[in-house]
Amino acid sequence: STHLFFLFPGTDVGVNGGSASKENAAVTHITAQPSLLTTPEPWHLLVTQTPAKEKAKEGETVVLNCHFSSPQRPSLTGLMVKWYKEDEKGQMDLLENNVTVLPNSSRVFMSGDLSQGDASLVILNVTTSDHGIYFCAVTLPDGMVVTGEGTKLRIRRALGLFGIEESIGTIIGVAAAGIGGVVVLIIVLTPQLRRCVLCMRQGSHQ
Repeated sequence: STHLFFLFPGTDVGVNGGSASKENAAVTHITAQPSLLTTPEPWHLLVTQTPAKEKAKEGETVVLNCHFSSPQRPSLTGLMVKWYKEDEKGQMDLLENNVTVLPNSSRVFMSGDLSQGDASLVILNVTTSDHGIYFCAVTLPDGMVVTGEGTKLRIRRALGLFGIEESIGTIIGVAAAGIGGVVVLIIVLTPQLRRCVLCMRQGSHQ
């Protein structure tokens, strides 16, 4: 019955509503205060990946550098590192929580000392499918993630026997382009050549 009474418009509703909102605001303020006091100092972490672009040939070993540092904290223990790759197929995770997540984990792994801020990634026996942009992401104890700017890896195909295959392909391509140019030149000049021949014949008859 009390609720039915307060459904009708009156001054009591406004007063009660106002006092309730004030109480809620006070409670919120009081509960927020201790959390501000107990929040630890935020991390300021710098993650650098060098170089921005890397090239390799099929079958080679590639090291993608990732270094992180914090001016406020000399000790960098307890941080988790993730590596992932982006290419035309999308994003693929390579390493999470400092451990490789790929099936062939023996080919891709992290090298370097994390306590020294080194989270470099090693890829053995690279193939053309390894091309893409590789990102190094470091997760801080408070859950914040700092990601590097990425390293773009480009893979060159291995040459055939002493490079003969590629050389022959290049020679054939150049020769075909040259022959094509000569054919076009002949076709273009043919009408003019005919005219000149006709001119010479007319002149010889006269």
